[in-house]
Amino acid sequence: MSPVSKLQPALPLLDVRGLSKHFGTGPHPVRAVSDVSFSIARGETLGLVGESGSGKSTIGRLITRLLDPNAGQMLYQDAQRGPVDLAALSAAAYRPLRARLQIIFQDPYASLNPRMRIRQVLAEALDTHGLARGPAREPRIQELLQQVGLRPEHADRLPHEFSGGQRQRIGIARALAVQPEFIVADEPLSALDVSIQAQVVNLLADLKEQLGLTLLFISHDLDVVEYLCDRVVVLYLGRVMEVAPTATLYSRPSHPYTRALLAAAPGLDPMQRRTIIPLKGDLPSPAHPPSGCVFRTRCPQAEARCAENSTPLREVSAGHWTACWRDE
Repeated sequence: MSPVSKLQPALPLLDVRGLSKHFGTGPHPVRAVSDVSFSIARGETLGLVGESGSGKSTIGRLITRLLDPNAGQMLYQDAQRGPVDLAALSAAAYRPLRARLQIIFQDPYASLNPRMRIRQVLAEALDTHGLARGPAREPRIQELLQQVGLRPEHADRLPHEFSGGQRQRIGIARALAVQPEFIVADEPLSALDVSIQAQVVNLLADLKEQLGLTLLFISHDLDVVEYLCDRVVVLYLGRVMEVAPTATLYSRPSHPYTRALLAAAPGLDPMQRRTIIPLKGDLPSPAHPPSGCVFRTRCPQAEARCAENSTPLREVSAGHWTACWRDE
């Protein structure tokens, strides 16, 4: 069991252990995800944060098997069979589980077929899994549109007739069509105007409560993560830097990278004085990551031993794990 999964009193819905994904061949593949471990309890919203290129979206695609991992386990707690390692399943063996683990894509403009009316988009998802056949089809489509705040007449429109926020609602409806219990929300707000981001956030929160969903919420917006998520995993260069309950992470961040990330986030009060934590240099290449702690080349508190060995997650307080040798 991963260190993080020990925090959960019951078996987690998903327990990720030592997950790795490399792209390319040869002596220096791109190490997008390296030895990542975390767990998600049933009904929880777990935030996944980090800079661009930290591996957030890759992890979401690995969990939903849009990509195949190079190493690691993804233990999904199946109601009938018990723990199932998603990473070990063939494409055919994974197919019956695909309806239970869905993804909401980042770009609502690219994730919808421009030639398909919304009724066809939702019907395609239902057909794929043999759901709501015959006379049950149309009521189900109307129910899905109503759940995401769209009207019945929207079913006959094409994607280009909708705003970005409405298209993202359609993407959410498509994910809900197959009655999942786990959803990866892969930066669902990044392509939307700020004025409508709050509407989509509140919709996700409401649907989670109404349908009993479990969410992996991937985002670079730290304010939204603080509002929506129960716990947060901080990634840097494909590795986990810190895991903690949201309130703990935002009030008492332990890892130097987490502190720098939070300090760089824009505040709501322009008069509030903020201490910026400067980071040295640029983000290293994932094809040539630093030895030892991957953050050491930019860390203002790096020591000689940080270059010797990678730092394992250690518990600094109840439910709070950090990948740093330092205690302060």
